[in-house]
Amino acid sequence: MNGFRFSAASAQIRQDGRIDVALAVADHPCPVATRFTRNFVRAAPVTLCANRATKRVAQAVLVNSGCANACTGEAGLAATQVTTAAVAKELGIGAELVLPASTGVIGKLLPSDKLVSIVPKLVASLNIGSGADFAQAICTTDKFTKIAEAKVGSAGSVLGIAKGAGMIQPNVGPLDPTTELHATMLVFLFTDVAASAAALDAALEKAVSASFNAISVDGDTSTNDTVIAMASGASGRTPAAEELAQAFTKVCEELAEAMVSDGEGTSHVAELWVRGLATDESARTVARTIANSLLVKTAMCGQDPNWGRWLAAAGRAGVPFDPALAEIRVGGVTIVKNGLGVSDDAEKQAQAFMRAPRYVVELELGAGLGVARYFMCDLGHEYVNVNADYRS
Repeated sequence: MNGFRFSAASAQIRQDGRIDVALAVADHPCPVATRFTRNFVRAAPVTLCANRATKRVAQAVLVNSGCANACTGEAGLAATQVTTAAVAKELGIGAELVLPASTGVIGKLLPSDKLVSIVPKLVASLNIGSGADFAQAICTTDKFTKIAEAKVGSAGSVLGIAKGAGMIQPNVGPLDPTTELHATMLVFLFTDVAASAAALDAALEKAVSASFNAISVDGDTSTNDTVIAMASGASGRTPAAEELAQAFTKVCEELAEAMVSDGEGTSHVAELWVRGLATDESARTVARTIANSLLVKTAMCGQDPNWGRWLAAAGRAGVPFDPALAEIRVGGVTIVKNGLGVSDDAEKQAQAFMRAPRYVVELELGAGLGVARYFMCDLGHEYVNVNADYRS
């Protein structure tokens, strides 16, 4: 990506010895936009990153896996400050221009001495590349790296790098302790177009709403969710606002769907559509409730079109609708009409679609204009295995 360089190395933070520290550096200070978890239990890097991001300018991103550095008190904050200061010194820039992010075990203090010791190597190995090593270094339980690219009209391009497979129900936004709780994922967007911080922020808001805030793996809320977007301006061209928003959204949707597909213990992904409610927000509330229903997720794992679970979950979402009007389709096959099951044959047809890795489920709950799309996954035995053994 023009205007950015990437590197990765092992600081021996992870028990398996894999590369676990990643660095991205812009050629010069550039505009930045951010979104963070709204969990009131926030990791030290979230606190420090959010504070530095208020200046809306940055030059480097330092990320580690294997340690969330969350619930570590003042020592955790000090460790984040020490590591970002070491990077800043090696780069010859101000520490406030280095944005931190971490992912891994909660309650584990970031071993700053280990990370600081590899900073010279990290900086010396920076290269323009594709960011592939960066993407690998930030993985935790991810089975594959997540990278996506898109053109920004004719003005340039955007590169997205992310991680996430569990502890996923993001609803990230500006860090504000007065707002309701929302939901680990890390996302980094790098673009070579010329764009102000305000333009980046507007594009990021649209992209996040359509992607990360509309997915769930397990409905859990991370302490570390972070989204950072930076614009190097290396292309020398300024795109239209809509072009930037479309490119960001395309990349973020691809990354978001990859997270759900890579969900811990996941074998099936459903693209869930909820229509017919009064507002889009009402539709999203219903979709989120369905997506996090353990009964729905386990039925998906068993490839069972147990539509009563879908309808019951919709009914407890707190959004009024008339169940006598409900219609449910799986893979385009109608299995519920006017709130009643259609036939055993219809369910057998739907079951055939549910054997596929990915399929579409649609709920029509009335005549309203509200609509929402949500990506969700099933829940199988492997999810328990992964998380039962996570620290051992």
